[in-house]
Amino acid sequence: MRRRILYWSWHYLLISLYVLFAVFPLYWLTKVALTPNDLLYSEGIRLWPSRTSLEHFRFVLTHSDFPLFFRNSLIVSCTTAVAVTLIAGACGYGLSRFRFRGKPVLVALMLITQMFPLVMLVAPMFRLLAPLGLTNSLTGLVIVYSAFNAPFATFLMQSFFDAIPKELEEAAMIDGATRFGAFRRIILPLTLPGMAATGGFVFTAAWSELLFALMLNSSPQASTFPVGLLSFVSKFSVDFGQMMAAGVLALIPACVFFLLIQRYLVRGLTAGAVKG
Repeated sequence: MRRRILYWSWHYLLISLYVLFAVFPLYWLTKVALTPNDLLYSEGIRLWPSRTSLEHFRFVLTHSDFPLFFRNSLIVSCTTAVAVTLIAGACGYGLSRFRFRGKPVLVALMLITQMFPLVMLVAPMFRLLAPLGLTNSLTGLVIVYSAFNAPFATFLMQSFFDAIPKELEEAAMIDGATRFGAFRRIILPLTLPGMAATGGFVFTAAWSELLFALMLNSSPQASTFPVGLLSFVSKFSVDFGQMMAAGVLALIPACVFFLLIQRYLVRGLTAGAVKG
């Protein structure tokens, strides 16, 4: 009994330390965002300011271009997540269910695309997009983000399709369903958790991407939220309060997105689908 109590005590202690480590940056972000300017540097390091204010949030929402950056990031991230999820779903299903000539070469090429540092590809991507008029454009960012997220998302979707027994499709096709009908009625509902996880991964990657958003866009009208954060950094100072307030606001879409898809992430829809 003493060993069991000691084991679970260490277990919960380690979990608590991990949660504290993960939550502390969010807590400090909120704390600085709520600290008034006159107390931001005068109070020193405190667990919580002696007085809180929403002045940083008001400035970010009414006297800066943050709403525009926020809208641009929302458009780019949602469009990229939907496009990549659909593309990766189709490609992952093909890699999982069909055998065709050149499949190992195709898989190897997709893996190779994930090995290059992104900074090496900025100049080539700029040279490709500039003649097409896709720089300083949200469409160009969607194309770039989709291209770089599609390979990994395809492997992710393939693993979900591999986990679904082929016997389900075969049984449906024996009963008269076409392959597309079996996919739509049987496989697609079972793959919703995988599609939700893939969409969440792609949305998060596109929402926080900075390198291409900074290098391919020079117009504030086409800038996304990560680039907009740099507007709070001037040559001689950094507006930490306003930057932290913008960071807190930027957490809202990701939180809402995962709240909407969490029921698909936690349900095991394939449990007990096949007996024996």
